[in-house]
Amino acid sequence: MKIDVLLGLQWGDEGKGKVVDVLTPRYDVITRFQGGPNAGHTLEFNNIKHILHNIPSGIFREDTLNIISNGVVLDPIVFQREIDALEKMGVDITKNLVISKKAHLILPTHRILDAASEAAKGKSKIGSTLKGIGPTYMDKTGRNGLRVGDIELDFENKYNALKEKHLHLLKLYDFDFSLEEEEKFFEGIRTIQRFKFVESEFLINSLLENQKKILAEGAQGTLLDIDFGSYPFVTSSNTICAGACTGMGVAPSAIGEVFGIFKAYCTRVGSGPFPSELHDKEGDELRNIGNEFGSTTGRPRRCGWLDLVALKYSIMLNGVTQLIMTKTDVLDSFETIKVATAYKVNGELTDQFPYSLEEEIEPVYTELTGWNTDLTDIREKVQFPDELKAYIAFLEKELKVPVKFVSVGPDREQIIEI
Repeated sequence: MKIDVLLGLQWGDEGKGKVVDVLTPRYDVITRFQGGPNAGHTLEFNNIKHILHNIPSGIFREDTLNIISNGVVLDPIVFQREIDALEKMGVDITKNLVISKKAHLILPTHRILDAASEAAKGKSKIGSTLKGIGPTYMDKTGRNGLRVGDIELDFENKYNALKEKHLHLLKLYDFDFSLEEEEKFFEGIRTIQRFKFVESEFLINSLLENQKKILAEGAQGTLLDIDFGSYPFVTSSNTICAGACTGMGVAPSAIGEVFGIFKAYCTRVGSGPFPSELHDKEGDELRNIGNEFGSTTGRPRRCGWLDLVALKYSIMLNGVTQLIMTKTDVLDSFETIKVATAYKVNGELTDQFPYSLEEEIEPVYTELTGWNTDLTDIREKVQFPDELKAYIAFLEKELKVPVKFVSVGPDREQIIEI
């Protein structure tokens, strides 16, 4: 048995949460392998929208085990809010959610350091979500981090030692702050203690040996990867498929199918280069029709045409075997749809994703005819308008990977398998 991996191929916000929810009935286990509450995975069913930040998106399926794995950074305050919201809906998740002892904890002072660092950058800020993600991963790699397993081992002294280190660092910044969230942090710790702590690497490998079907859920997107994304405007973890191995403690040979999710167009939140970004009426239309506002931050997303140079790069890095196209319906009203198939970098044509996106980049577009059809009520491929079929065929030819699912709306019933 192999672990299938599902991840985003753009700058995040591709619709991973909804797709995981749809795929979950095919799996026994869903695990998150990196990132933290900077992710906002949105699921919608029965006309109710649910946004998950720390918890795997399989949580609404009672017979599915959900694992927060070692590669995740966990915020006890956000975690408690999620638990409270789920319990108000009558969802009992203590039976089907476990947490890795090796997952790192986000402290209130991590958030403050994040905000102080971003404020100090001024105009050169990277667009952090200010959730404390970067400082937490810095403590992890600096071997100072506080882990879930430490809750059972002299936790208060370890917490105070790390807090004092952070307070010392904050003296380097001209930044006002308070520690009023500390009480909520310890309430969150008590909520975390209601769940089972596990050696997740042993658990996951044991589940594999027992022929359990496992789906690994990535957060953010490939182009935000710390090594291969549009650095320095990236997140602090490996968002690519290789990150699933280190984020769960499994061998590369354990990876099976790799589902790559992409929007039928492109979006990005925060700062950083974006070659196919639109600064015109069409960009505004994509944002408004697609309701492109961050589920974690609420910030308006920057919008642009689909970028195949970036998408091919992501497919190569991840070894994608199946593609999933989301928000296809957002393009319903466009007469012409453009797709970037190459870049002109400093006047030279290339189809490779460049080292620096700060250079003078001009996307080279191919134009396709729009379908001018409301897709939201379509439930089978045979109902697709010919122009949509042509769009999909064009993408498959260019990307050399099959498109296996197409989403035509926010509800779990609006994902069509083809």
